[in-house]
Amino acid sequence: MAKQKKDKHYQIRLGLSLVILSFLVYLLHWVIFRDIRHIVLYLIGDLGFLFVQVLLVTMIIEKFLNDRDRRAKFQKLNMVIGAFFSEVGTPLMHYFIEFDSQSEILRKQLLVDGMWDAARFEKTRSDVAAFAFEIIASPDRLDELKPFLIQKRESLLRLLENPTLLEHETFTDLLWAVFHLMEELSCRKTMSTLPDTDLNHLSGDIKRAYPLLIQQWLDYMEHLKRDYPYLFSLAVRMNPYNPQASAEVIK
Repeated sequence: MAKQKKDKHYQIRLGLSLVILSFLVYLLHWVIFRDIRHIVLYLIGDLGFLFVQVLLVTMIIEKFLNDRDRRAKFQKLNMVIGAFFSEVGTPLMHYFIEFDSQSEILRKQLLVDGMWDAARFEKTRSDVAAFAFEIIASPDRLDELKPFLIQKRESLLRLLENPTLLEHETFTDLLWAVFHLMEELSCRKTMSTLPDTDLNHLSGDIKRAYPLLIQQWLDYMEHLKRDYPYLFSLAVRMNPYNPQASAEVIK
């Protein structure tokens, strides 16, 4: 607060100093040349051009700078999202697929390849949003998921603390959903004795996180296809919805 007040006072002093300096220059011109008509003529001309300067600065240059800053933030954000999928997101999709009784239907829809365009990505996002997920949280699969998520606790916390993500609401929602699922699982000592009511509760937690994860994965894949085709090629080969996924380039 004190810093903002100090900056405001500095701006006021700077503005007054510039106005005084301008007045002194015009006064010097009058002292030397004694031509008030010339001063008024150029002063009015400068004032007339001032509106064009404002147009250039506020509507063109400022927009260009804002667009450049937005692109830079977008690139940094996608670097963070890429790190998330490399360490947490892609392995987590493999786990979630095992909980989804309708996974075979999704597999056919999510086999992304180089022929996909923006319209195909958008249609698939709409299909996923309308898809009726049927999640069955079995104790044996929860026993496999629990240690994985607990191991990734620090990674999730670092992501949640990253200020870059504050402007990406959907990705933040995904992180909170995954973090909540991790907390739920970590609070249970054993999965084998959980009642059906609790298994249904955990199924709901997975069902909250899973569609968000797929939507974010589609956004990330589209970004890679547009900006980083070599990374997109690897991501396609390692697609978690492809049963024959392999990093090796076969043809």
